[in-house]
Order: sequence, then C-alpha cells, then structure tokens
Amino acid sequence: MRMPRALALLACTAALAATTAACSGATKPPAAGGGPNVKVSPLSPPAQGPLDSFTWSLYAEPYTLDYALAYDYPPNTVLANVCEQLLRVTPDMKIVPGLAEKWSQPDPRTLVYTLRPGVRFHDGTTMTADDVVASLKRQMDPKTGSPWGSSFKTVDSIEKTGPLEVTVRLGKADVLFHEMMAASPGTVVSAASLKKEGKDYGTAQGKLNCTGPYALDSWAQGDSITLKKNAAYWDKTLTPKSEKVKFTFVEDPAARANALLSGAADGGYLLPSSAFGQLRSSNKGTLLFGPNTAVADLAVLDFHGTLGNLKVRQALSMALDRKNIIKAAAGGVGVPAKAPAARGAWALAPEKTAELFDTQPEPVYDVAAAKKLVEEAHATGRTVTLVTSTLAPEISVVANAVQAAGRQIGLNVVLKPVSPDAYSSLFVDPDAREGLDLVITNGYDNTPDPLEFYQYLRTGDFGNYGRWSNAEYDVAFDRANSEPDPAKRAELTAKLQKIARDELPIIPVYEAPYSVFLGKRITGAPTGIAQLYFPWAATIGASQR
Repeated sequence: MRMPRALALLACTAALAATTAACSGATKPPAAGGGPNVKVSPLSPPAQGPLDSFTWSLYAEPYTLDYALAYDYPPNTVLANVCEQLLRVTPDMKIVPGLAEKWSQPDPRTLVYTLRPGVRFHDGTTMTADDVVASLKRQMDPKTGSPWGSSFKTVDSIEKTGPLEVTVRLGKADVLFHEMMAASPGTVVSAASLKKEGKDYGTAQGKLNCTGPYALDSWAQGDSITLKKNAAYWDKTLTPKSEKVKFTFVEDPAARANALLSGAADGGYLLPSSAFGQLRSSNKGTLLFGPNTAVADLAVLDFHGTLGNLKVRQALSMALDRKNIIKAAAGGVGVPAKAPAARGAWALAPEKTAELFDTQPEPVYDVAAAKKLVEEAHATGRTVTLVTSTLAPEISVVANAVQAAGRQIGLNVVLKPVSPDAYSSLFVDPDAREGLDLVITNGYDNTPDPLEFYQYLRTGDFGNYGRWSNAEYDVAFDRANSEPDPAKRAELTAKLQKIARDELPIIPVYEAPYSVFLGKRITGAPTGIAQLYFPWAATIGASQR
C-alpha cells in the first residue's frame, strides 16, 4: 500500500477501483468510485501495430532506479518495464506467477518458490536462485536503507534450496509477505550487477541488469530516460510492440497538459485533475480512467495534541464538504471516501466487496453536529497545524478546505507551508513531523488486498506516522495476516476497517479512479494502478495498422 504517498497527490490525488470490469467493459459509476459519467476499465483498446518509439510524460524525474529504494510513482513507472518480481499484479488486479512459475507452502511459516527456467538478464546471463536470494536479502540489509524493509520483518531466512528454487522461512505466518512478492519487495536483479555497480547502482551513472521487456538505454539527468526493447524477453505474451520508450519529466501541471495536447508526449499516467476537462474535450487523444487502490486521506501526526481527542477527529471529519473538495481537487471525478482504504483495495476477494465495503455508511457532513462535538471536547479555539506544500495544486485545495471546515466548527486550523522536499521528508523522517498535527496523504495498496493498507496502522509500523496504538487492532491484524483464504481474510480485515473508521487515526477524504491520457497515435496501455509493477509499456503500440 505505501500509505504515505505524498508525491502521488501531484497527479491523481485519488483512489478507488473497479475490481470486476472486463477488458472491454466498464464498471458502473457507484461501484467504481469514479463519480457520475465516469467509466472505469482496466485496459485501453488493444494495439493494432508496432511502433518505432513513443514518449511518456512523468510528473517528476525519478529520484532513483534502485528497486530497493523506489517508493513512489515516477521510479516505479519506469522500473515496471525493466525489472520484474517473483509474482505479478495484472491490470485486472489479480496476483499471478511472475519470475516464479509456481510456489508452495508446506506449512504456514515456509514458502517455496520455483523459478522459471531459461530467463535471461539484459546482459544475456541466466537468472538463478542465487540472484533471487541476493535481491531479496538486500532489502533486509539496514545498510541498503530500503523503505520496503518492513515487508521482511517476519523473515527468518531466505535460502537457495535448488538451482531454481528459493525457500523462505518465516518467524510467524505472514500472508502479506507472499503477496508483496508481486511488488518492489519481490524484485529480482542480477547479483553480479549489484556487486559490480556498487554505490552507482540505480543512479544515472550506473547500469541496471534485470529481466523485463525493456532495458535501460540511457538516463540524461534533468531531461529524459530512454528504454530499449529486450528482444530476448521470456514472456512471449508481452513482447514489446515499441522499439524504444522515452520518459520526459514535466513538473508544471499546465505544461504537462500542453505537452500531451501538442504531441510532445504521447501519453502519461496520473494526470493533473485541473486538465481533465481540456484533455477530455480534445481531439488529440483519449482520457481514460482505470482501477485504483488509493484514497486521499488526512493522516493524524500527533495524538497528544488537539486531535488526540476522538471527538475532535470526528468533528473535523463531519465538517469536511467532501463533494466540493472532489470538484476542486479531483476535477469532479471521484466519490467521498467511506474508509481509509479504497474500494479498489478489495479486489483479491471481489465477491466480498459489496458485503464488506459497499455496506459501509457514507461519511456524514453535518457542521452543526461537528461544532457541538468540539464544544463537548472543550477544544473550541484550539489549534490544529496542517502541513501544506506547492508540491501539488490538490494539496493546497484540500488544505484550504480543511482550514475552512475548522473555522466553521471552532478550530483554529493553521496551515504550515513547506517545500516539496520537506513535504516528502515527513514520510521518512519522524523528526520532520514535530509540531504538526495533520498531513494530506494518498494512501494506496501495491496489491489488491486491503489488509496491506491496514498493516500501516499497527503499533510501531513504519507507516504509522502518528504512533497511534490500539491493542485490539494489533491482535485483529495478526489474526487476519495468518489467514490464507482470501475471502476469510477479507472478513477479518473488515474488523480492522471498522476500528479505523471508529477511531479515525486517518480521516478519509475522497477516492477517484486512476487516470491516463493516450495520444491519437498510440493505444494498448493498462489504465490502472497495476502499472506500477505490470510491464505496461510492452502492451502499447500503434492505434492503427
């Protein structure tokens, strides 16, 4: 999930997702979370022919291409086409075999992965169990500084048990560990290349040696990243249709929209919501919406201050005019969020979504009742400090709405502006949160299991920014994380959802679908958040024969 996705707000600020849409169909708006007149489908029309190249717009330059440090949309959007995982998340939000052709679980604490034979890295060498062991263990090494290290917290050992077999032994049952093998924690790279590149690995000066449909060709810092087709790619169903892919970096939302409309860029994910109308009405391409697992949330950073009182958190939630926030921050595309984790995060057991998520009540909007709660809490006139930034227009929109809501109910919501870099630091540096009460986040799952999101609210977890602690919650989480059956696990996760809704360590704001724009010359792209790990560029080709 990576609940803390500050940079995510730059484009989509969103969340949701259709879990059952067919490739050619679309979900109904209420179920999809996209709002009125918004269709959500996991795929765009299929490619009709090959391409020499296409250009893809990113809202920021990747700060790294090191799989162990890639913890945001720009680096993962590039790496999804270069490096691969043991498992794979598909565009329709399923977890399927990846570099591991199969796996077994002889007991709840042992996982055995059988690797695909004959898979070659970009330099022509063959992938072995040694590469898998080195890749996974590197995530656990404190010297690496991987934000994914917590995914390995229950791991006792990772061992080669055959030329193409890796066995993982856990200290206790951990369903999420296995599922996360479909995301960055499960990435496999050449062990020899890690050793050779050293400190340059993942930088513009280093090289990548992975197994994906594209290889890194060049990285011109401040300008572009270019990938070239891997002619020896193992998965023939995903043979790249384009010889090259060029990524350009455009931070300014208006300039990014202009690049798409002018043809300077052929496409892009996570579009600025302020440009939705312009992109939708243009004859230069097509604006599409896909499955998402994210929610725009307000994460409480301090439970010893004003927001330590549950009534104040409830009041602030009740005072939020979510429908108007959606109009201003998400281009009118979205729905008020019912829970901290999105509807789309329930895709692993879609038959349970209606029962366990859709039945949740809509968030209440009642300013008078909210003001009364503040008075009962003796919090009238007290200060709540909300951090904001120019990192994305949506951050300012939501921050101003929260300030206005606070004013209506007697809270003094003070906005503290920080630089984009400082805003990002809030999610990795506890000291940076001192003196702050609230931060706007874009919380999402990497996998289609809602339990992934709710792990970040456990006592002491890396993503638990406010150090919230609830013993009942912790026990319920451990029980859910030891249940192998997805449907039964979803029922146990619903208890976590209820506690989070009742206690509000995170205040849900809204969901919106994933966005992508495809210029007239290209098609075939997956439209949803699965693009972070699915080799999406391989499916893009010419829109006409």
